[in-house]
Amino acid sequence: MSGANIIPTFRYRDAPEAIEWLCRAFGFERHMVVDGPDGTVVHAQLTYGGGMIMLGTARDDEFGRLMRTPREAGTNTQSSYIVVDEINAHYDRAVAAGAQIVMPLVDEDYGGRGYSALDLEGNLWNFGSYNPWGS
Repeated sequence: MSGANIIPTFRYRDAPEAIEWLCRAFGFERHMVVDGPDGTVVHAQLTYGGGMIMLGTARDDEFGRLMRTPREAGTNTQSSYIVVDEINAHYDRAVAAGAQIVMPLVDEDYGGRGYSALDLEGNLWNFGSYNPWGS
């Protein structure tokens, strides 16, 4: 197997805008985007380094009935941590793109530096230079 074997998944009310913003603000790259009817996204894969996330437009289907966006739920119930080589530059990029910083860039007691931000639809993202794999 190549690539990550854990891939977080998300649903967005405006998936096309979310894809654009996630690429601009956080540096994700499009791997695959399958457009749906009426400006929706059936399925998208975005990569960052050796990792990947998958997302699509929030909709009333079998999977969609099991998920709520953070705004629908009123809170986040999970978040993703992304290891970043140049954390200061990454933070500056996110701020410039309008990311809502909810935990500022700080040195962590366990090593590395990190910050947390909300995306356009309220998903919580954590970015840091600490690599728990030690590489």
